[in-house]
Order: sequence, then structure tokens, then C-alpha cells
Amino acid sequence: MTEEIKKHLQIKIPRHQSPQRIDKYLAQHLPDISRAYIQYLIQTQSILVNGKPVKPSHKVVPSERIDVYLTSKPGPEVLPEDIPLDIVYEDEALLVVNKPAGMVVHPAFANYTGTLVNALLYHYQQNLSSLGGSDRPGIVHRLDKDTSGLMVVAKNDKVHAELARQFSEKTASRKYLAVVWGKLPHREQTVSNYLARSPKNRLKMTVVQEGGKWAVTHIRVIEQFSLAALVEARLETGRTHQIRVHMAYIGHPVLGDPIYGGRRHAITGLSQDKTAFAVQLLRFMPRQALHAYELQLIHPLQGKDMIFEAPLPEDMQKLLAVLRKHDCT
Repeated sequence: MTEEIKKHLQIKIPRHQSPQRIDKYLAQHLPDISRAYIQYLIQTQSILVNGKPVKPSHKVVPSERIDVYLTSKPGPEVLPEDIPLDIVYEDEALLVVNKPAGMVVHPAFANYTGTLVNALLYHYQQNLSSLGGSDRPGIVHRLDKDTSGLMVVAKNDKVHAELARQFSEKTASRKYLAVVWGKLPHREQTVSNYLARSPKNRLKMTVVQEGGKWAVTHIRVIEQFSLAALVEARLETGRTHQIRVHMAYIGHPVLGDPIYGGRRHAITGLSQDKTAFAVQLLRFMPRQALHAYELQLIHPLQGKDMIFEAPLPEDMQKLLAVLRKHDCT
């Protein structure tokens, strides 16, 4: 029997805190833990207030002490799977893969098979870095499930650490191509603000005034259409859903994005003809039209600058073809 993993967190309620349900309070202050899991911990008496168990309806008040005992068992063993990989580059230190849309990067709740990690384990066995943990061998950075494009994978811990340092210090960079709704007012612009997990929807990130992580995205219009635009987005930081949140924030959500207004919300208020065309575009793009097309880094062992590119996937190419044809008729 595998031993349970336990982690103890202690929170003291500040003096200015107004009464609030404990499950809601903890969900806001522990963004990596779902409210449902918090309620489970309360029910199993793994959350104590001033040393005593409470109900989920308990309202926290100033000066209370909350002890949270995170108890979990390791998830299912991650098994190798014979899944083809689109390898753009490979040597003894690293590989660069072109991840298809629809593939999850690493195992997580409800996604323990069919991930990039499952494929990497099959093709590279133990020849991957371990710094990311046993369930994320080789993984230096991530892409959303329905975002396609380039990812670098480290084959050992030394390479992993150096690549992570480059992303942190911004000597490595990533550029994306996206089709977004509407006409952008500026050919080039930079969006910068703080991002944090939404207290209303734990699957979403949102712009906040303080308490989040600083995020910077540089946006350049490549091709403007009557109803949408092809843009390049260069990340200066790498926050969760960063490009998707920033495009929605400036009123131009990524076409097809189901979470940040890129589907139904984006086509409200249009004329009948434009609505019909917008619906047609969404049929071509059941996912967010976002692709990581360029990756630049310094090789951790060779010390030379390397730039990798991945062409637009077929679905985005078809989408652009429809937009161009429509504007020419």
C-alpha cells in the first residue's frame, strides 16, 4: 500500500477580513486547489479552525487560525503509449516537438492517457529530465490542450534547469499566431497587467489589480480581415492562458475560444449576414485558433542561438483561406 502524501498549510485570518464561508475563502486563497477538494478535506476533518473541525458553511472571522492538511494519494501510474510524435529537432540534450491540438501535455485529473508525457515515455523511456516530477518527465513548459505548436523537452536535469532559467530570464522566447475577432485599432500594442485565477470560475484566469502574477504580451497585426485578424503574439512572460486572457481583455478574443468569449459571445450584435459568416468560421474552428509557431532558445550545451518554426496546422490554414476568400468577393 502506497503511503499517503501529507502537506500542512497554516493560515491566519487577517483583521480586515469580513465573514465568509470557509470553503469559498480557501478556494480564493489556495488557487491550485478546487473548491470541491476543499469541501472533501473539510468533510474528512483535514481542515481545522482553531484546532477543531468545522462544516463547509463555517464563516471565517478575523484572528482565526486555519490548519489545512493536504492529504492525497499518488494518481495512477503514468504508462508509456505508442503515440506518434512530430519531432522538429532532436539531439543528445533536448528535442523540440510540434504538439497537435487536442493533446494534453501531462497527466492530470481525467487525463491519464493519451498525453504528450505518455508518448515521451514510450519513445524515450528514462532518458528524460526529472526536475518536473515523476508525472512530468522532460516537460519544461506547457501548452493548453487545444493550442497547437512548439514545445522543448529536456533529456536531463542539467539541460532542464538551464532551459527553465532561460524562460525565467527571458533569453528564450515564444511567438504565437492567432486568429482573433474584430478589427484591432493598432498595428502593434502591448498588454500588461496582473493575472490570477478567477474566484467565480476556477477554470479561468482573469485580470486583477493586485495579488496576481505580472503578465506581458506583445501583439502585432499580420493580416486584417473584415470580421477577424491574424495576429502574432510574443510572450514576455508565460502565465496560464495568458494570450487568451489578454486578447479577450482588449475586446478581441481568440476565435473559437470557448472559455474567453471566442465563440457565442464574440458574434452577438452582428448583422444577419455577418452572423451567418461568423457561424461558418466557428464550424472550421472548434478550438481556439492559437498556434505556437516559433521557439527561440540558446542551446544549453552548445551555447548557440537556435530558432525553430512550425507551420500553421491545417485547421487554421483553412480558416484563413475562408477569411481571405470572403474579403475578396
